[in-house]
Amino acid sequence: RISSATSLSSAIINTRLQELVKLFKERTEKVKEKLTDPDATSDDESPTTSPAKPAPAAAPVPPPAGEPEGDKPAEDEHYCEMLCCTFKYRPWLDHLKNYRFPSSIDPLTNLMYVLWLFFVVMAWNWNCWLIPVRWAFPYQTPANIHCWLVVDYLCDLIYLLDILVFQTRLQFVRGGDIITDKKAMTENYLRSQRFKMDVVCLLPLDFFYFKVGVNPLLRFPRCLKYMAFFEFNNRLEAILSKAYIYRVIRTTAYLLYSLHVNSCLYYWASAYEGLGSTTWVYDGEGNSYIRCYYWAVKTLITIGGLPDPKTLFEIVFQLLNYFTGVFAFSVMIGQMRDVVGAATAGQTYYRSCMDSTIKYMNFYKIPKTVQNRVKTWYEYTWHSQGMLDELELLVQLPDKMRLDIAIDVNYNIVSKVALFQGCDRQMIFDMLKRLRSVVYLPNDYMCKKGEIGREMYIIQAGQVQVLGGPDSKTVLVTLKAGSVFGEISLLAAGGGNRRTANVVAHGFANLFILDKKDLNEILVHYPESQKLLRKKAKKMLKTSNKPKDEKGAPRDPLIIPPKADTPKLFQAALAATGRMGGKGPLAQLRWRLKELKAMQA
Repeated sequence: RISSATSLSSAIINTRLQELVKLFKERTEKVKEKLTDPDATSDDESPTTSPAKPAPAAAPVPPPAGEPEGDKPAEDEHYCEMLCCTFKYRPWLDHLKNYRFPSSIDPLTNLMYVLWLFFVVMAWNWNCWLIPVRWAFPYQTPANIHCWLVVDYLCDLIYLLDILVFQTRLQFVRGGDIITDKKAMTENYLRSQRFKMDVVCLLPLDFFYFKVGVNPLLRFPRCLKYMAFFEFNNRLEAILSKAYIYRVIRTTAYLLYSLHVNSCLYYWASAYEGLGSTTWVYDGEGNSYIRCYYWAVKTLITIGGLPDPKTLFEIVFQLLNYFTGVFAFSVMIGQMRDVVGAATAGQTYYRSCMDSTIKYMNFYKIPKTVQNRVKTWYEYTWHSQGMLDELELLVQLPDKMRLDIAIDVNYNIVSKVALFQGCDRQMIFDMLKRLRSVVYLPNDYMCKKGEIGREMYIIQAGQVQVLGGPDSKTVLVTLKAGSVFGEISLLAAGGGNRRTANVVAHGFANLFILDKKDLNEILVHYPESQKLLRKKAKKMLKTSNKPKDEKGAPRDPLIIPPKADTPKLFQAALAATGRMGGKGPLAQLRWRLKELKAMQA
């Protein structure tokens, strides 16, 4: 009993001592790492921040009688947590009451200005489309004249607000500086050509109504506000993801408007000659606008089948219609072709590249399996990112804009790489511009075991598998989007940059690649980051090469280190035997030890 108790106590003490040695060793390594690497984080907890007081404007509303405070409906409270503070949103009505109109407007990026241009263009379209109709057709009568005038003066009010409120607040560039001074913006607008056209648009010719009656032609200057229409087109195309759809609609509207004006002119000519007086003029039956529009379509498109004109006026009018129709229709077809060609330019480039590649493979008699994989790569790359090479698009942009795009696309992924944490932020930005996007097909190998590693891979989309085992086909781990592999090979030296496993794409995979050459060119300008990266790379290699037990965890340190396999004196004797070239038992034992070491290696 005494001996068993003693052995149990010694086992407990030995286990406890091993735990203490392990804790002391870990603490020593952490302190050493903190001294050598200032960027290393401490395990000490950061002090907690004191809770901030709520904003005085967000005082809570007392609950009604009989209702406990904890049972308030969740939808009545709107909170926004920022850092350690909690702010309460004001109701939308308060936001509306406290809204202040901006003192200056950026015409290139302000969506409110684009919305205002939409209303201005709607008022301009009202005048352009309905002034010819009211002048030619008998749709404006004394019974409905007040309705026409109300809408007319509402459009005039929009024109006036555009001059007084919006155009005098538009920012402009002078000498490379963006001018936001109210007086300077007003003077810039008053000196512009647009101000002169806007003043002409609002000429008060309506006073002639008292003398000649309500004649819609007196409102014709309202149609001269075409500059707002073209500006609206430019701003709208800049914010639309598929601007070619709007261009097709706009070109179609041009054609419809030309037919609209021609139908109004035909009714005016028929009324001038007398409705139904000849077979060429409109006979006055049915819907007058539809019948005249049908005649205008047949004339401008030169379909034929029209009655022959009888009088000189009818002949001259018809000749002018034919010449105008041929010219207008050819212009519309050419513009529509340009719009459709610009919309499908990318698709045309993709088809031409793919056709050239197929022609090349057929010329050199490439196997069909390889040709099918090339075609699959073309199709997937085009459908996944809309282009074959992203660098062709970004090369046209300035360096600063390329950096902004690279930060938005790649920074969240690269910042999570443990190897680059603590490095210079500007070095990370320079590295983002060197990343290349590559698409891999299913079962494509990114790297093979034993290869020299010259790239680091960042998974953007898809999955890759790390293969190992005796047959190099066992899936060791599956990496998903956001994972990184091959980063140690960028900085490893002395043979440590060889691949240790096969990495294959599980399906279609989009990866970012950083070359070792590009990283070395960047690190020349950041020596501190270079030292930190090399230190981290050595530490990661040391961690990955630590001996592990059967369960995969690092072995516990032993209090008494194991005895050396071969004593030093015996090793010296073996070495002397080898130099003397003896053939005794020591020589045989020395040869046997060499074989054992080779087998262990």
